[in-house]
Amino acid sequence: MKLISWNVNGLRAVAKKDFFTDFRQINADIFCLQETKAQDDQVVEVLGELTGYHFFVNSAEKKGYSGTAIISKSKPISVSKDMGIAEHDTEGRVLCLEFEGFFLVTVYVPNSGSELKRLAYRETWDLAFFNYLKTMEAKKPVIVCGDFNVAHKAIDLARPKQNYNKAAGYMQQEIDGMDRFTSGGFIDTFRYFFPDKTDAYSWWSYRAGARDKNIGWRIDYFLVSKSFLPNVNQAFILNKVMGSDHCPVGIDLK
Repeated sequence: MKLISWNVNGLRAVAKKDFFTDFRQINADIFCLQETKAQDDQVVEVLGELTGYHFFVNSAEKKGYSGTAIISKSKPISVSKDMGIAEHDTEGRVLCLEFEGFFLVTVYVPNSGSELKRLAYRETWDLAFFNYLKTMEAKKPVIVCGDFNVAHKAIDLARPKQNYNKAAGYMQQEIDGMDRFTSGGFIDTFRYFFPDKTDAYSWWSYRAGARDKNIGWRIDYFLVSKSFLPNVNQAFILNKVMGSDHCPVGIDLK
């Protein structure tokens, strides 16, 4: 079973590029999307040409902003949206499918912003999301994937010294939030399989030819409950897939 996560940075925009070609070539069983930037009906309309899949969508109240979606070959047992916390549930950032052996959660974690205006909010969001995941995990193992908007360690970005405590995505408060996940029972699958791999990124700025130079950040993750780790066969980053400023990341399940 192949699971993919991809921040598409606008589903309608990426659909005009090679999205459907890439989708079919990757041939995942479940495709989790973030930053769809579209309403529910618009997402379903764009994905309409895909046959043999179930579509699930959580869109932001604000049009053209945020949003998550999951495309699945298998029909889940149940579907839920958001965390049940009013202040966090208006931007379509959390979508969960329940399957027999696990919960699959896709997430688009809030960005702290270019001037760090949302950093304090981001801290409260991270804690709330961790508690949400642990509540789910009490019932069955959790797979959580998406754009976490943080490079966890120095190895996860090309220029750690220049960005530490200066740029959104590598502030200590954001790192602490990621530490909470990884010390709280969730395994970063890519780092489990590739603990020392450098130059492995999932996002690149559009500026200054960053992608061509591979000046990137690894901010897209698949985390799994520790108890579920034996079911994960491999983790990977598809950095040759274009169309967005992010590339897809994924895991193979046994």
